[in-house]
Amino acid sequence: QVLLVESGGGSVQAGGALRLSCEASKYTDNTYCMGWFRQPPGEGREGVAIIASRAYTDYADSVKGRFTISKDIAKNTLDLQMDSLKPEDTAMYYCAASDDWLGSSLFIPAKYKYWGQGTQVTVSS
Repeated sequence: QVLLVESGGGSVQAGGALRLSCEASKYTDNTYCMGWFRQPPGEGREGVAIIASRAYTDYADSVKGRFTISKDIAKNTLDLQMDSLKPEDTAMYYCAASDDWLGSSLFIPAKYKYWGQGTQVTVSS
C-alpha cells in the first residue's frame, strides 16, 4: 500500500508558476511508475507528466516545455514545477503511482493503483 498526499495547489494568474508536491508513504525507488494527472471541471482525467524507472520522464504535449517532473528518493516526494501557466491548466491535479512498469500505458489513469486526494490549481486570465 502506498499513500500519496499532494500539496502546493492554489490560484495564480496566467503566466505565473506553481510547484506541486506529492509525499509518498513508501520508498519511491526505480521500480515504480509515478505521475501527475489532472481533471478539468466536467472532463475526464488525463496524464500530465510521468516519471518511471530511474529517470525516464515524459510529458503531455500541452505542457511540454512548461512543466517539469522530478522525484526525490531521499524525501519520498514527487514534484511538479509548473511555469507559464495558462487558464486551460485549471484542474484538480492528482499524484499517482503504480507497482508495475507500465510501458506504453504510462498515461492511462486506469493503470495506476495508488492515488492521492488531489489539489486544485486555478489559473485566471
